[in-house]
Amino acid sequence: MFDKNPVDRLRAWHEFRNTLENSVDPIQDTIDLYSKASIVNIMMDPYDDSTWLDPWELLNENMYCDFATVLGIGYTLSLTDRFSQVAKEIHICTNKEVAQTKYLLYIGEDVIGYDRLKAVPKDTIGENWKVEMIYQLPSYQ
Repeated sequence: MFDKNPVDRLRAWHEFRNTLENSVDPIQDTIDLYSKASIVNIMMDPYDDSTWLDPWELLNENMYCDFATVLGIGYTLSLTDRFSQVAKEIHICTNKEVAQTKYLLYIGEDVIGYDRLKAVPKDTIGENWKVEMIYQLPSYQ
């Protein structure tokens, strides 16, 4: 999908979201999709939600840093009937011991972004990770 022109990318994204309605594991399917996007260093400021691109702008820009990837996954799931009413929060967390920041998408009992390849249960997140900011993702339906 990410190698297509903007119009075809939008069409492919719409078709992909439709497949999530009946998917056995829609969260993993979405993680797998975004794992194919090219990663850039910094795309937007995660601490200032006024700078965040909306779902269609993000898809049009087609550049994904770690934060934009989590945001794109959240947007994709938000735009399905299946997840439209499920609370979705982005937590910006730091671990001072390893000098690392993670952008985590909490959706139901799952957390996306802690492990790059899969969602993990929210009770998996260790106590060393301190929450700096929490943002509620808007509902688009």
